[in-house]
Amino acid sequence: MQNCSSAPPFSSIEPVTELFHGVPVTDPYRWLEDQNSPQTRRWLEEQTRYASTYLDRIPMRRRIQKRIHELLAVETYDSVQKAHNRYFFRKRLPDQEQACVCMREGADGEDQLLLDPAALGTGPHTAVRPLRVSPDGRLLLYEIKAGGERIGRFEILDIERRAPLTDLLPRGYLFGFVFSPDSKSFYYVLDSFHAASPLYKAVYYHVLGSQFSEDREIFAAGEGNKLRLSLTSDANNLALLVYSFAEKTRIDFYLRSFESNEPPEQILKDVDYSFGPRLISGKILAITDLQAPNLRIVELVIRQGNEPKLRDIVPEDDARINEWLIVGNQIVVSYTRNAETHLHVFDLTGEKRVEIALQADESVRLIASLDETDEMLIEAESFTEPTSIYRCSVKTGKRTLWSKSSVPFNSEGYAQQRVWYQSKDGMNVPMYLVGRREILECGVHPTIMTSYGGYGLSMTPQFRILVAFLIENGCLFALPNIRGGSEFGAQWHNAAKRRNRQTAYDDFLSAAEWLITSGKTVPERLAIFGGSNSGLLVGAALTQRPDLFRAVVCILPILDMLRYHLFDHGHVWQSEFGTADDPGDFVALANYSPYHRVQDGTAYPATMIVSGDSDQTCNPLHARKMTARLQAANTSRFPIILDYSVFRGHSPMLPLSDRIEGLTNRLSFLCDQLQLSV
Repeated sequence: MQNCSSAPPFSSIEPVTELFHGVPVTDPYRWLEDQNSPQTRRWLEEQTRYASTYLDRIPMRRRIQKRIHELLAVETYDSVQKAHNRYFFRKRLPDQEQACVCMREGADGEDQLLLDPAALGTGPHTAVRPLRVSPDGRLLLYEIKAGGERIGRFEILDIERRAPLTDLLPRGYLFGFVFSPDSKSFYYVLDSFHAASPLYKAVYYHVLGSQFSEDREIFAAGEGNKLRLSLTSDANNLALLVYSFAEKTRIDFYLRSFESNEPPEQILKDVDYSFGPRLISGKILAITDLQAPNLRIVELVIRQGNEPKLRDIVPEDDARINEWLIVGNQIVVSYTRNAETHLHVFDLTGEKRVEIALQADESVRLIASLDETDEMLIEAESFTEPTSIYRCSVKTGKRTLWSKSSVPFNSEGYAQQRVWYQSKDGMNVPMYLVGRREILECGVHPTIMTSYGGYGLSMTPQFRILVAFLIENGCLFALPNIRGGSEFGAQWHNAAKRRNRQTAYDDFLSAAEWLITSGKTVPERLAIFGGSNSGLLVGAALTQRPDLFRAVVCILPILDMLRYHLFDHGHVWQSEFGTADDPGDFVALANYSPYHRVQDGTAYPATMIVSGDSDQTCNPLHARKMTARLQAANTSRFPIILDYSVFRGHSPMLPLSDRIEGLTNRLSFLCDQLQLSV
């Protein structure tokens, strides 16, 4: 095992103390919030050299990199959608840095190249992604991004000419876009960095070929960073949704005929329930949590002179709705029940037609409906089977392979089992265990664990390259279905929401304790990883029970829970976490905020924190401050390192070489700390 041969870089302590509801809280590294200051940039250079000194000395690094190249440098398909008889998608060839946008005429047609980001001449970090196809199938809206940033710029391709139009939307956040029925114009909502009033939320109408200065404003929602405006449509109407993010998210819903020159008509005003509409065949269907914590699908019936009525189409079930898709005149609903995916098909009156049979160990995601046919596109994967895309009949459930991943991982010889353990409060929680059959049967083994525990997102079987590499090299993989997800309905989510957040962390820590007491592993051979909200999870576990783990990989996290809501779009998470502005929320947040839980003189496990300048979701200030704080407090011989990149962000669009390098770093770190023989 390698140790860092020198002390970590010096991080200047420049304390800032502020009062939260009468409680003084000191932040020693507030200066690291300024991403572009010369002091921060020098610090990042020193951290990068320090991390490289450790990582480059790991003897097995080259062997790991070779295997990661084999697993990642394969043909891939994603972002599939269909218009008329044409499929549009991203396709990356083996060893190609970035995926191209392609088109296929018919399900069995040849893949035709539409857009190659390499041809733009702006380097390998430039990525492209298809977003919308015009009603006549002639135009394609696509996004151009740099690295992992959330923002992009937006262009429209004339598909037949293979040439972009002059109608280019500037760099920013595109929150809404709808082509007009005749495909000669479009409506859009864009938060542009170059706008005179960047917080002004409005819908604009643009005629193709005209100047953007001539665009007409058809609706204004107001100005503010806690407002969001989005669009949807059918062939006849444009629908507008205005979200106001506060203690509870509130929604206004408007309708406007494409043929009308009148302002949009308000249908719902200031409702405090979720409302996700889809317009079809003269109907307004929507998914809502009104009187339905597990969600239901309703028809919004507009009644002249009276309040609109929500009429049940698909009533609430004991399992939570995960996704829904309208396919022809039928509704496909995906449920998560006991961490397994179930697909049910209903007609537009709500009568249940069929349940599509799925394998118990696979996860299925709904991608798109195939126009007016009875087919849809789905993605399917499991712990040991990479993602494949299928055409699926909603009448028969029959699948036809559309594209299959060519990841060279042999799934034979592996198995999974489900165990139950008791959490701190006595609740029984399930956990998946995955690995070679002989490893599942007996013995103490190196173990890697993750979970999520937030936003009602359920952890079902998924294929991860990091996990695949580790289990083929003798690791046990553990995935507890901790509270905060919706594996057992809305109550499973609510049990670890907002001021109850510690429940998710207790479930995760109890899973680690079970793995140890049951003889599956020992603390010296147990590692955890997680990204985004899961990065917060492993950060909480790291600071609350450092004695349980040998290694931690914390990816693109939020960690300063007293200030997360002040940056980027963090305020929209208020209903999930609460904010320090509220006295009751402050107490809960301060008790688990990982940055504030770090204690001087503590022996922490080896920790790799991963982040980058381009993360506009989980601001990289969290990673920078946490790295400095842990390095200063740690008394163990294990390294605390920061793997940082200018281009890394939340959008999964880094070039192949960067992805190989990043994953090689994480796996080299884990293999070294767990003392795996690779």
